Amino acid sequence: MVPTQDAHAAEAALLAWRKEFPILGHTTYMISHSLGAMPARTHTALREYSDTFADRGIRAWEEGWWEMPVTVGNLVGRIIGAGAGEVVMQQNVSTCQWIVASCFDWGARRNKLVTDALNFPSNNYIYHCLERQGARVVTAASDDGFTLPVERILDLIDDRTALVSVSHVAFRSSYVQDLAAITERAHAVGAMVCADLYQSAGTLPVDVRELGVDFATGGSVKWLCGGPGAGYLYVRADLRDRLQPAATGWMAHEEPFVFAAGPIRYAHDAFRFLNGTPNVPGMYAARSGYEIINEVGVPAIRVKSLRQTARLIELAEEAGFRVNTCRDPKLRGGVVVVDVPNGYAVTQELARREILVDYRPQAGIRLAPHFYTTDDEVEHTIREIRAIAGAGVAA
Repeated sequence: MVPTQDAHAAEAALLAWRKEFPILGHTTYMISHSLGAMPARTHTALREYSDTFADRGIRAWEEGWWEMPVTVGNLVGRIIGAGAGEVVMQQNVSTCQWIVASCFDWGARRNKLVTDALNFPSNNYIYHCLERQGARVVTAASDDGFTLPVERILDLIDDRTALVSVSHVAFRSSYVQDLAAITERAHAVGAMVCADLYQSAGTLPVDVRELGVDFATGGSVKWLCGGPGAGYLYVRADLRDRLQPAATGWMAHEEPFVFAAGPIRYAHDAFRFLNGTPNVPGMYAARSGYEIINEVGVPAIRVKSLRQTARLIELAEEAGFRVNTCRDPKLRGGVVVVDVPNGYAVTQELARREILVDYRPQAGIRLAPHFYTTDDEVEHTIREIRAIAGAGVAA
């Protein structure tokens, strides 16, 4: 299909952002699913943090720092379809998952937690620790380690289920889970749903309110180009007063500066799901990526992603490599996984050639174009993989 004039204009608009990302000037950056490229404006943001810390000192708390978990969370909320004040910033997704899990009484009759074999391991580590508190963790199996029929999850959800947790897009294969069907089934039996959006937000359109999920977690490291130390937690606003997270702290108190002794009196807004002092510099750094993704627009990112991932699959198959990613665009996130002999060694050689990708055992080399990726870089990456693999690089 010959691209239309509108398609050329849309592509040019996206590639105009390349100048915002310094690393693209000397590196083929195909690893945004693992660590998105840093925006140049992040330098300015971190200088702002440093200058504020130096010049305003403790006054910075009342001049914006205290509210940052929500004000920065609002930028994420716009990306995932949440309303103002519905997202709070945390340090990472593991913290977010602990907060969610701590809202439930795992010693009660309704003590079943449904997860799946494609969920990110850190999430499942946390869930299995809940077995000490009486949780019954049930995992939907995947036959191939890459895909999972939604019916397998739906069949496990019953009236003993308290929480269903899935990654929206699987980290290993970029397989897209049917969140709408999972949420509908869970709510029909009185269970709640926690969706991990880490591998979808920023490259796949997400609307948490339309989906009806109860919780959503994610982070800034990947498609959001925000760097480490800034996770986020969405909680449905109508659930706030029903939930009492045991993983808590003074910022979650109704009157934190009263420093009251005894049991906590929870705040009635999103602060209810905070805990201790937040990672202020991490939020300064993350803000730039969120702003850019909002400016670019996830729908435009998705259109380009589908085109370039389809091209990667085509080129990889022409080269004779096995592709462990769905061909169906509705089931494919932003990553293409290519199984290459001696994949880890190939990845290391690519890095020496200034082509950044990564490798996952039992999967292959993960390739992740983003809105700033050129078509030439897509072609160049597969061409170099083919040359290195053909040269018989040692494992």
